[in-house]
Amino acid sequence: MSSKKTIVSVDLLCSKCRKKVMKLISSVEGINSIVLDPSKNTVTVTGEADPVRIIKKVRKFSRSAQIISVGPPKDEKKDEKKNDTAMLSLPRTCQKCDVWYVVSDDYFPQCNIL
Repeated sequence: MSSKKTIVSVDLLCSKCRKKVMKLISSVEGINSIVLDPSKNTVTVTGEADPVRIIKKVRKFSRSAQIISVGPPKDEKKDEKKNDTAMLSLPRTCQKCDVWYVVSDDYFPQCNIL
């Protein structure tokens, strides 16, 4: 089996999203490298891993994930110089990852002093 470069489109809104996607993809066998690009909302996976297995794992996190391209890996030496720019600051958690608990006001009786 030859090495492939698979690019997957998935929402990477916050640091928790990125960690979840990275954890899911890293469980697939045959991966050499994983590169997350939050500015483009893409994940680039290189290795002998099956693209169908990769997208099945990512869809456990986001149903809207799609494979953009599958092809032979290219030399990334030219692109390394371009990636020296500072990473955009993203929120710590997105609305999808942030858990909110709603507590009704029934727990607190109203004041009866009048």
